[in-house]
Amino acid sequence: MAQANGIIMDGKVVRDALLAGLKDRIDAAGGPGITLATVLVGDDAPSRTYVGSKHKQAQSVGMKSVGVDMPATATQAEVESAVKKLVDDATVHGILVQIPLPAHLNEEAVLDLIPAVKDVDGLTTASLGRLVRGLDGHVGCTPLGVMRLLEYYGITTSGKRAVVVGRSTLVGYPLSILLARKGIDCTVTLAHSRTPNLAAVCREADILISATGMARSITAEFVRPGACVIDVGISRTESGIVGDVDFDSVKDIASAITPMPGGTGVMTVACLLENTLSAARMQGVAV
Repeated sequence: MAQANGIIMDGKVVRDALLAGLKDRIDAAGGPGITLATVLVGDDAPSRTYVGSKHKQAQSVGMKSVGVDMPATATQAEVESAVKKLVDDATVHGILVQIPLPAHLNEEAVLDLIPAVKDVDGLTTASLGRLVRGLDGHVGCTPLGVMRLLEYYGITTSGKRAVVVGRSTLVGYPLSILLARKGIDCTVTLAHSRTPNLAAVCREADILISATGMARSITAEFVRPGACVIDVGISRTESGIVGDVDFDSVKDIASAITPMPGGTGVMTVACLLENTLSAARMQGVAV
């Protein structure tokens, strides 16, 4: 395991190691039929590209993948019927509904049809409830990716102060729970746009994680020298994709830092597949 010492935490390296480990486990088990199913509604180009990447990487580790594509005009009843069929299919171990759905659909009602055991995106009410209660289940892929980066690069967490900026149920809130869990043992502050003296709060962090989507909002004044800085935010600008962290001003202060792109984002699909393998095991597949 690599040690943190003024390093760039390369998500591609960690992703490749995770995918290789999943493939080894599946191959060692004789290639059991583990199936990931996706539901894509509409013709949003980034969503279609992202779903295609999920299928490609699933197949690369020896999983099967099934795609259900529906037009943007699909009704609530039609989308719910498609999801229910996958829920009832014993050969499908993981289900992912690509969000956002078209505006006329009730996204929460669709997601909540997925049982926790098959919710490999970790987004449903049931999955978040199990996370809060410390029960077995699937963690959201982005928060899980952050935890895998910390593990791979040997970032010490026990007894450390972690500050998470951003309180969304997709990233910030579940991350704060994961970091405080027994065995990880951080003391966690969940900060946000209404936090007074945010820069001072962030400077208390041994591990600083930002997930706000506010481009380059975390500058050098927010970072304690020697802190580990994890950038989860994504902003699309005229000059390309940038993160929450002003990388150039922070990289020489931090002991370890993720780039953007190439840091947390590339971990997401690999963690989805980790969840899919776990889902198959929960459903009785010997792997």
